[in-house]
Amino acid sequence: MEKPTGIRVRNGRLEDVGALLAFWLEAAEGTDRRDDPAKVVALIERDPEAVLIAEIDGEMAGTLIAGWDGWRAHLYRLAVDPARRRQGIGSVLIRAAEERFAKLGAFRADAMVLHENVLAHHAWESAGYAPQPQWARWVKPLS
Repeated sequence: MEKPTGIRVRNGRLEDVGALLAFWLEAAEGTDRRDDPAKVVALIERDPEAVLIAEIDGEMAGTLIAGWDGWRAHLYRLAVDPARRRQGIGSVLIRAAEERFAKLGAFRADAMVLHENVLAHHAWESAGYAPQPQWARWVKPLS
């Protein structure tokens, strides 16, 4: 699939932190409302290539965090501007993340997708991802 016209993907920068947080409140489903600027700053400082931002005409149209811990490749915070959905933005971001992971030597990527977020299921399925029934994510709040 060709990259849709006019979409530019770049890495998030420290000056994007406020815009990212505002964008996620509007465009991300099930966003952890405990996000704060310091956490996003820490992510960008630790891994300057992790935050992917899709832009159209200089405006943020989508985001994806492509986290790499040196062993595993994790995808989360795929969010597309509701007014721009179904235009290929999510697919472009997923491909950009996969290219990043391939350069780093990753052999598999996993995506965090809410069960109830059926809008996202189509994007992930069309990119070749599927639920992994033999694993469950176990979590424990730390605060």
